[in-house]
Amino acid sequence: MSWITRILPGARSTVDLAPEIRATLDAWRALPDMPLDTPHAETRYVVVNTEASGLDLAKDRLLAVAAIAIEGGLINPHHAYYRSLDPDPAAALAGLLEFIGKSPVVVFNAGFNKRILLNAFEERLGVDLELHWLDAYWLMPGLYSERGLGLAKLADWMAALRIETFQRHHALGDAYAIAQLVLAALARARTLGHRHPQALIELEHTRQQLQRSS
Repeated sequence: MSWITRILPGARSTVDLAPEIRATLDAWRALPDMPLDTPHAETRYVVVNTEASGLDLAKDRLLAVAAIAIEGGLINPHHAYYRSLDPDPAAALAGLLEFIGKSPVVVFNAGFNKRILLNAFEERLGVDLELHWLDAYWLMPGLYSERGLGLAKLADWMAALRIETFQRHHALGDAYAIAQLVLAALARARTLGHRHPQALIELEHTRQQLQRSS
């Protein structure tokens, strides 16, 4: 999958962006692709989470975005991003993209979080992003099958692995909890032979195919 940001096929973007926002997007496009066969310890993962007005993608809107970087197998509290979309959604989303760079993006429940982010990027920035996504919702039961949790909620995994955070149901607070899950997932992945991002992408796809066929 390409890391290139594409203007929607067949038409130019009609979104009127400030020059500094366009410069941020151009700088992001110019970043080199990150190899997906790089070992976990050498990969920068970015955990992304959202706050929304509700859980209905058809009518609810994105309120805030948050992200935490995992580098060298560690969470660095200084490498975090949180911003409300009000009053400048384009700046908030461009800043998030700048923070992500070309890193693999990890979310919990991509069915909602990924979709609402992609919708916002398209609406507010006029771009259709192709990113490398990983969904901890699918990865955790694949890596911790002995827990017997299956496709469980974030709260269930937090309880199972004794993970705490400073604020639940807050974009950055839950991102910190998910980042801790990711650290546990990466440690388990290495012991199971899933040694790089591409292996995790393949594991997630396998889990989804098994679920659909069952």
